[in-house]
Amino acid sequence: MATIVKTPSGTWKAVIRKTGFPTTIKTFRLKKDAEDWARRTEDEMVRGLFVQRAPAERLTFEKAMQRYLAEVTPIKRPMTQSGERKRSVPLIDFFGKYSLAAVTPELIAQYRDKRLAGDDRRDDGGKPIPRAANTVRLELALLGHLFTVAVKEWGLGLAYNPVLNVRRPAPGAGRNRRLDADEEVRLLAAVDAHSNPMLRWIVRVALETGMRSSEIATLRRNQVDLERRIVRLLETKNTLPRTVPLTTTATAIFQEALAHPIRPIDTDLIFFGEPGKDGKRRPYNFNKVWLDIKRSVGCADFRFHDLRHEAVSRFVEAGLSDQEVSAISGHKSMQMLKRYTHLRAEDLVGRLDNLANQSGTRNRAPSANRREN
Repeated sequence: MATIVKTPSGTWKAVIRKTGFPTTIKTFRLKKDAEDWARRTEDEMVRGLFVQRAPAERLTFEKAMQRYLAEVTPIKRPMTQSGERKRSVPLIDFFGKYSLAAVTPELIAQYRDKRLAGDDRRDDGGKPIPRAANTVRLELALLGHLFTVAVKEWGLGLAYNPVLNVRRPAPGAGRNRRLDADEEVRLLAAVDAHSNPMLRWIVRVALETGMRSSEIATLRRNQVDLERRIVRLLETKNTLPRTVPLTTTATAIFQEALAHPIRPIDTDLIFFGEPGKDGKRRPYNFNKVWLDIKRSVGCADFRFHDLRHEAVSRFVEAGLSDQEVSAISGHKSMQMLKRYTHLRAEDLVGRLDNLANQSGTRNRAPSANRREN
């Protein structure tokens, strides 16, 4: 039986001591509430359904997220770590003061709808700026993994993961941003004119190979084999290493980059930056200058990742099979690959004309044979 005692402050404390279970204590304003809670808890113990909820009720979401970022995030790849720290900010702003036990599916659905509607961000005219569906999906994924870790590893006594009962936003359509001829000329001319030649090399390598920016920036000299014209990627987005073949243009770019006369001896990075405060050299951070250059040539909406999109689409247009393209790009599934292979409709017109001509030739041939007979 539970013990119900009145505290000096006038509240009622219920204490349950049962063999095989930890001592469980909870305080209530009314005696009746304490008795009801004690009865339900003892019943759960008898039926084997008892969950120690006190740790989850005491731990705030903000503290839980800070623990996650300190213990779980550091074992992930650098790009993932950076993304999770950014996504944790709006989650803490919304859920921070709640205890983990108080975060319900209804509350999570409110967060989802608020973010999608843009209620937390306004433009200069006061109109809401909606968040992209994929942005919210990634935030919910982080939230869901936090609860999974809390349930399975931290032993916080949560009965279930509330994110599992919340509908995720539908993924947005894949980007279909391609470079037209004029844009390419302007963009590459501006990149070539930049004082640091590494920007030119990085942009052109992306356009020739379809490699991701993180894959290019972290390349080391021993990964590039100019004689065999290949680049070996050890750490990729999908965690699988792959070997990327090089075009003659890409090979020439790497030859020029590797022969850079001012290459320091304290790093084997191909595209290196200045030493940090700790004296270590890290990959060349070209993001700011890239943003400035693309805006200056009228391509503000063109992202660096669109260079990968452009390269993969050109591989398809050149006649490479899906299997050949996926071997170069590293896409695991044909469905993902299709998001990057938006063929220009005008480039297909000629092929359709050729098919029509071939069909017409086949249809005329039997008639000619019949007249001869």
